Amino acid sequence: MASISLKKLNKTFGALTVVHDIDLEIADKEFIILVGPSGCGKSTTLRMIAGLEEISGGELLIGTDLMNDVPSKDRDIAMVFQNYALYPHMTVYKNMAFGLELRRAPRDIIDAKVQEAAKILDITHLLNRKPKALSGGQRQRVALGRAMVRNPEVFLLDEPLSNLDAKLRGTMRAEITKLHKRLDATFIYVTHDQVEAMTMADRIVVMKDGHIQQVDTPQNLYDRPVNMFVAGFIGAPQMNLLPATIRRSGHGFTAQFDGRVLPLPHTFDVARIAPYDGREVMLGIRPENFHELAPGDIDPQNTAPFAAVVELAEPMGSEIHLNLLAGGRQMVARVSPRFKSKIGDAVTLTADMTNAQLFDPETERSILY
Repeated sequence: MASISLKKLNKTFGALTVVHDIDLEIADKEFIILVGPSGCGKSTTLRMIAGLEEISGGELLIGTDLMNDVPSKDRDIAMVFQNYALYPHMTVYKNMAFGLELRRAPRDIIDAKVQEAAKILDITHLLNRKPKALSGGQRQRVALGRAMVRNPEVFLLDEPLSNLDAKLRGTMRAEITKLHKRLDATFIYVTHDQVEAMTMADRIVVMKDGHIQQVDTPQNLYDRPVNMFVAGFIGAPQMNLLPATIRRSGHGFTAQFDGRVLPLPHTFDVARIAPYDGREVMLGIRPENFHELAPGDIDPQNTAPFAAVVELAEPMGSEIHLNLLAGGRQMVARVSPRFKSKIGDAVTLTADMTNAQLFDPETERSILY
């Protein structure tokens, strides 16, 4: 079993604490991704799991075994680094075999494992080359192969795709996801790229300033962010956050932003919203929840007209990202490529409030969850 438990795990450098009492349970064979901005503590956490950083406090368990003082080589983990960390003077074959040779594994076992990993990763034809003759994507496959031949219980991957171009990152995302399914091992992956996190993970751990903000499935993080940081970090373009005042309306409530009255769906928990009647909150609307105005299709319970001025239109092929100005706030809307507008145009879109979010402006916590 390769379940992993972090119990009040922290890391300090002198008086500076960079990881604060993290509690996290990672299931056997789970693909979990630590995501957050640079300096949030995600790589430091990974390095503590790997045994490359000393644990300042708390406990790390792999299975039922306490690992705080166990050397890295005895933890049954393999790590794939951002810079690949290949030996330049060795062939691909020797790079992949090196760890097994250090363990004095039999020659036939080494060869079988290297050949099998090379076949899975489609690098058999590269085994006699040296790293300098490989592309970035090929080097990344070799680094993965070197980890695979050890047949570890846990794979640790520290921003492994950050040095690749956009097209190759997309290809390698799919390859690593398929590799996880094939190897049936626990994967812990670090990235600052929320697209990687959303497309690859079973669960995502969102971190900020050394603290875990939320742990959940990609879709739940997107639909039910627990605070403004998670709401803004997950999603591209990021969620629009607007100051709005809550007002009671019949049996429900509206959010009023700069003269625009936006209905809050009746499916929202009224008991959670009621204490904010007459108070300002932060209203979150994702860019895809603005649509071209279709007056006959407006549902007054969930949608409302929303006027704004176009500051920039960015054609993306399948859609247009409209950079808007409304009530002195900059916003982004995702509309179809058929939507015609130019800089300075006054446009009216439909704001779909079905998936709107509400946050307390002081605590930045979600009001709805």
